[in-house]
Order: sequence, then structure tokens, then C-alpha cells
Amino acid sequence: MTTFEAGDITLRRVREGVWEIPQEGNMRVPARVFASERLLEEIVEDRTLEQLRNATHLPGIQKYAICMPDGHQGYGFPVGGVAGIDAEDGCISPGAIGYDVNCGVRMVKTDLEYDDVRGREEALVDALFEAVPSGLGGGGVLEGDHGILESALERGVEWCLEAGYAVESDLEHCEDNGVRRDADPDAVPQRAKDRGQNQMGSLGSGNHFLEVQRVAEVFDPETAEAYRLEADQVVVLIHCGSRGLGHQLCTEYLRRIETAHSGLVDALPDKELAAAPAGSQLAEEYYGAMCAAINFAWVNRQLITHRTRTVFADVFGESWEELGMELLYDVAHNIAKKEVHDVDGEDRELYVHRKGATRAFPAGRSEVPDAYRDVGQPVIIPGSMGAGSYVLRGGANSLNVSFGSTAHGAGRLMSRTQAKDEFWGGDVQSELEGREVYVKAQSGATIAEEAPGVYKDVDEVVRVSEALGIGDPVVRVEPICNIKG
Repeated sequence: MTTFEAGDITLRRVREGVWEIPQEGNMRVPARVFASERLLEEIVEDRTLEQLRNATHLPGIQKYAICMPDGHQGYGFPVGGVAGIDAEDGCISPGAIGYDVNCGVRMVKTDLEYDDVRGREEALVDALFEAVPSGLGGGGVLEGDHGILESALERGVEWCLEAGYAVESDLEHCEDNGVRRDADPDAVPQRAKDRGQNQMGSLGSGNHFLEVQRVAEVFDPETAEAYRLEADQVVVLIHCGSRGLGHQLCTEYLRRIETAHSGLVDALPDKELAAAPAGSQLAEEYYGAMCAAINFAWVNRQLITHRTRTVFADVFGESWEELGMELLYDVAHNIAKKEVHDVDGEDRELYVHRKGATRAFPAGRSEVPDAYRDVGQPVIIPGSMGAGSYVLRGGANSLNVSFGSTAHGAGRLMSRTQAKDEFWGGDVQSELEGREVYVKAQSGATIAEEAPGVYKDVDEVVRVSEALGIGDPVVRVEPICNIKG
């Protein structure tokens, strides 16, 4: 197959796994979809391709707009979307970043083996559910006052270290060492601060989760050794973001940008892509506020890590240090960063927008932590709660192919409403328990919304990433128990 027809959009196959919407009309660049034919059949079921084509109209966009193999319809810009936009002559778009700023995932290693957990799964999931706040609304590990919140927004995980919720190695194994220096807490709207103040250290709802897993397969023994991962090892995955703070921040800046830069917005095919011109006051304010929200999300995941370590110490009767509960890595989704990339043989500073996509830098890139610089950045790709998840390393081709990016998960196949129509939470929970996966959530509806059948095949997503050389599989992990909001 050399072309693929999707309504009024025709995709041309560039090479295996790469499909292109050619540049035409007011498109500034072509658009590219990374997918197998099977995944492409699923991607075309919603407005993903239309949204991707719309994104090519953003001022300053370079090379092409990209959709990862887990792509699906989002707000304005598809989830699984990547765009590198000139940081001097382009723009920054909150809709191309997302409402849940720095929704991301981290993996905590342990020295436990699967046999150490067998028979304790229910006790462990009950203790984690009790200790880690989840669900809609307020409540967190820490109810911060104004001073604590401001410190979290400005200093990220550095504040956690000072306050006793982190150790030095947590910073060393977190993207950007857990702090964005460009953060401007003063640019964060007060309503956003009010929403986030009592949510510090909480999972929230939706697809956010805390999952205990075991390493089921090792694909790359050398890199696995560098990451200190081995077969049958127990690990913990934590997936959450900036809660109500990030959502409110995005909402308010979108409205402000629509008003202040109406000419730019009106020229776009979808106002949900509302963007502020690079160098404008609103662009600078939003970038500073977004970086503060990034810091808040890292603090959120760090506080959950602290509470998780405490639970494991209680359940297994040893300190978390004795249990070897060290951070492998923390990767951010829903983010834009100023990064330098090669564009037509010239180094250019870009706002790299990754919405539901993961940075995947290869070996040698200076942003990769010292511990991993010789092998490449760890990339964590969660599957559904009934399927495996993966740890990859940044692929050698990622900088040339995808602005150093790859997928962020399996990607949804159906909406939450449709999922609740097709699945019953109690049935899903029982079916998973029959497979020795123990799930606990605030409601059966939440479990239905996140049923395994709601998501794409994560194995296929990873296979495409590997084939393109943007993310190389290191290990696959399988779920043991899971708590959801």
C-alpha cells in the first residue's frame, strides 16, 4: 500500500511506518504519522488526522507536524502530537501542550522479586490505596500553605529534597533534574494556585495510576544492566500530572491568548490551537507559568513516591533504602521546551511541543543524566492495566526523525463514555483478578473507563517506535496490582 485514504485526507507512504500528508494550501509544512497499517486504521477513526493537518498552520513550525503511533484526538492538537516551532520567529500554543501540564510517568525500582510479593498483593494494593490520595477534587499527601506552594512551583524536586521528601539520586534520575529554571510562579493564575494547593501528592482521576509491576522480559541485557533492571524484579510505575493547577492554567491562558492575539488565532483553522507569538509578553508569561506547573507535577509525583516508599517499608518490614527503592527515571508528557535541534543543517532553538509524547534522547545528548549518557535516556511507555508496559531507551534516529521524541503510552481506542457503555467495572476487576492483577479504584466507572479493551496494542506501538529507531525496547513489565483515581 502506497497511499491511504481517510475522508478528504490522502496519506502517502514515505517508508515503512511513516505516512505523510503532503503540504498544500496554507499548510506551512507537511504532516507525518508514525504507524503500522493496523494502527493507522485505528487512528483515522476520530479527528486525529484533521487536527494534525491543522497544526501545520502554526507560525514557525519546522520540518513537519508529527503524530506518534499512539495518537488519538485531543483538544486542538492530537494526543501523541509533536511539533518543533521556532523559538524566535514562531509561537507557543497551550493547546499543543495540553491541559494536564507535565502529565508524566516515573518508575521506581526495588530489590524485591515477584515471589516476595506473591500472597501480599491485596494487602499491598489496599495499603497503597489508603496512603495515596486519588480521585477528583482536593486532598493530597501534603496540604501546602502559600509558601510551600510557591517553593514547589519555583524549585520543583529541589524543594522536596530540602523538605525531606526526596534524596539526591531522585533529582539525578529525573528529567531536567526535577526543576525548570524558567519557572515563574508569579505568572501562574491565582485560581490555578488555589486549585493546586491542596492537591500536592495525589493521583487525580482518569488514566492516572500507581501500578506495582514485575519485569517479564529483557530485550537488551546491556542497557538493562545500566538501568539496573533484571528479570522478575518488582518495580512501581507512577503516572499523574499537575492536577487542577495545570488545567486552570491552560484554560486561562487560552482565553487570554484568544483575546490578545485574535489576528493570529483567526488565521488558524481551529481556535483550539490558539498561540502566542514568540517573544510576546503572553508567550513569555505562559512559558514561565507552564514551567512552574511542570515543577508542580514533579513535586506531585515525588510526594507520591515518598508515600509509596513508606507503604513498602510497612508491608515488607524493611526500610525503603534496604528495599532498594531508587528512581529509574521520570519522563514528562504534555510539555514544551526550548531545545536546540538541527533543521536543514543549522542548529535552531525550538519550542518542542510534546503533547502525549515522550522525550527520547539518544546516548551522548547533554540533557541525558550522567548515569545514562553512554546508553541513552530511559523512556517509559505504559500499557493498559491489563497489558504490559515498556522501558525503552532513546533511539539513535530520534533527533533526526522526531525532534528526539517517541510515544507516551498505548493510546486510547474509545472515549470514556463509550468505554462505560461497553464495559462494567466489576466485571473488568474480576477478570483481571483472575489473571492475578489486583485493581482498586474510587469507583467501578473508573475501572470501566480504563479497561484493557479501551486502549491500542502497546506491543504494536513499541514495535513501530523500534522500527523507526526512535525508541529501543529494553524490558517489558507486567502488572501485579494497580490503584486508580
